[in-house]
Amino acid sequence: MTLLEQITFEMQQAMKAHDTVRRDTLRLVLAAAKNLEKEIGHVPDDAETLSVIQREAKRHRESIEEFRRGGRQDLVDQEQAELVILETYLPQLMDRAEIEEAARRHRAAGAQDKAQMGLVMRDLMAELKGRADGRLVNQVVQELLS
Repeated sequence: MTLLEQITFEMQQAMKAHDTVRRDTLRLVLAAAKNLEKEIGHVPDDAETLSVIQREAKRHRESIEEFRRGGRQDLVDQEQAELVILETYLPQLMDRAEIEEAARRHRAAGAQDKAQMGLVMRDLMAELKGRADGRLVNQVVQELLS
């Protein structure tokens, strides 16, 4: 069963259970996947579907920050509930120690100062794609090269 099929099935289960938050969140993912399908010309595979979910999760995180700044706790709660649902489909992110270990391996390959940070980031993000938060990776690399 592909990830899209699983999401479709779980959306149907949410409809039967009258779970509106889950239903609406999964509909959002399916709509974004359908838009991607029209762009690329074929049904998205699991990796492409995961990128859609990651994009939606990032959008929810940004919305949560904006709503907090605006003092809209009701919308913060709603976005967080949707984010929890999206995160069930995402792979477990690496913690800081694992990122530091990977960054040290890449630094050992030759980067010694911040001028070469772009090279380290390019290689490191290619290795950690989808498994680590880009902001945390950037922070770790900056600390390592300073």
